[in-house]
Amino acid sequence: MGAADVVPGVSGGTIAFISGIYEELITSINGLNFSKFKIFRNEGFKSFWRAINGNFLLALFSGILISVFSLAKMISWLLVNQPILLWSFFFGLVFASIFFIAKAIENWNLGIITAFFLGAAIAYYITTLPPTENSQSLLYLFFSGALAVCAMILPGISGAFILVLLGSYKTILDAVHQRELYIIATVALGAVFGLLSFARLLKWMFENYKNSTLALLTGFILGSLNKIWPWKRVLETKIFGKKVISVNEVNISPFNFEGDNQLLYAILIALLGFCVIFILERLATSNNK
Repeated sequence: MGAADVVPGVSGGTIAFISGIYEELITSINGLNFSKFKIFRNEGFKSFWRAINGNFLLALFSGILISVFSLAKMISWLLVNQPILLWSFFFGLVFASIFFIAKAIENWNLGIITAFFLGAAIAYYITTLPPTENSQSLLYLFFSGALAVCAMILPGISGAFILVLLGSYKTILDAVHQRELYIIATVALGAVFGLLSFARLLKWMFENYKNSTLALLTGFILGSLNKIWPWKRVLETKIFGKKVISVNEVNISPFNFEGDNQLLYAILIALLGFCVIFILERLATSNNK
């Protein structure tokens, strides 16, 4: 999940869903409330830890943080030097996840199909929005973290891409590289605020409209493919410090790509990403048994 969330366009929520932990994640986050501290006061730490599903949350968020800090620099390098191969891998991974999540829907009807296309349309529209100027305001970064983490736990909508749209992506990535703890702490507090708020809505949706929610999430994933298509033509760039970042681009055919389209390698690595989904599915099924 951490590796996926570093890439603008790929959702860690997709990885959570594929690996079979999504509903437990939403339920566990939703269970974090002040009433649990009464358990800590009355029954001790062990009962409190068990009540909040502490082992699960500690393992999950430790893995995300370790992945973000260890892979941020490598992902940044790949985005600049091998973008086609990086996007190809995630395109195959995300494309395969559409089939995986869609098959969990038990009963397709007109309402479910409508939710599916609505999700696809919303996600596609989000991928076409232009990014805003880079911002370093701490209040703005707090709300950026809150919005991005909501996207992070939604399959198909990338938290990192939301940060790009908000103009906060580079500021936060640089803060991770340079260990600017006050920025990291501000974004983290915003993320906690957004996570606890949004998890309640998702849990309610799964409890009352599970099939419609799954269809909506599957649509989100389908619509997000527009963002992670590997071959793009850059129409506009902006300079942030010493870096040149594209802010306006269109998808093109690999055969119209100027330069080495790396088509064979791109197909192979996309197939690898596609296969990773089914490997994760088998591991999740095995663990559940």
